[in-house]
Amino acid sequence: MTEVDDQIARAAEVIDRTRANSRGGSTRSRRAREGEVVRRLGRIAVADLAIIVAAVAVGFFIPLGMFGALAVMLLLIVTTVMLAMAPTTPEVRAETLPNAPLRALPLQTEAWLDRQRPALPAPAQTLVDAIGVRLDTLAPQLTAIDDAAPVANEIRKLIGEQLPELVKGWQRVPQPLRGVPRNGRTPDEQLADGLKLIEGEIGGLSAQLAQGDLDTLATRERYLQIRYREDGAEG
Repeated sequence: MTEVDDQIARAAEVIDRTRANSRGGSTRSRRAREGEVVRRLGRIAVADLAIIVAAVAVGFFIPLGMFGALAVMLLLIVTTVMLAMAPTTPEVRAETLPNAPLRALPLQTEAWLDRQRPALPAPAQTLVDAIGVRLDTLAPQLTAIDDAAPVANEIRKLIGEQLPELVKGWQRVPQPLRGVPRNGRTPDEQLADGLKLIEGEIGGLSAQLAQGDLDTLATRERYLQIRYREDGAEG
């Protein structure tokens, strides 16, 4: 095993530990995490290879000696760890979601929600996974929706404002108080109930959009039947 392979293996261990804290989520979010791991490993391989090539080139003219070799090894380790921990894509912030383009909003909300998932209570994590699936379904449905349409405003308010505010409101509650009942329910239960409601609302909006497509499909199918039956009868 080369030094580059050894550094990549170390980086993979760091990344695997990070991924273990964020298991679950929708298929898209899992693919996104896996893609991020691949990109990180690629960055590490390129950077470490560049360091080794540079060290070899310098060594032709100036003997590195033991201290030089140690310095190269330290640089490889530091570079590997830094690139393993640094995100490959800009982190989505809740504050930017209300202004995100409608077509990108479901995926950006899902990415933000996926980052919050590890810190949420178990029932809420399950609901976050369900919301991720709903957002996966909703995303392609928005490609034909005008940003000024009433349903667009409803979608933007639900998943760009109300959903993040619900999670952020729970996060502002001190940790020791999240399991303490208040008015008959704990903050953890309130979070789960709110997520369940939002998951249902997203499903309803998706069904509403799909109904229009189904009506269009049914109309087209009836048109084809009438046309080709008449053509067949004439023939």
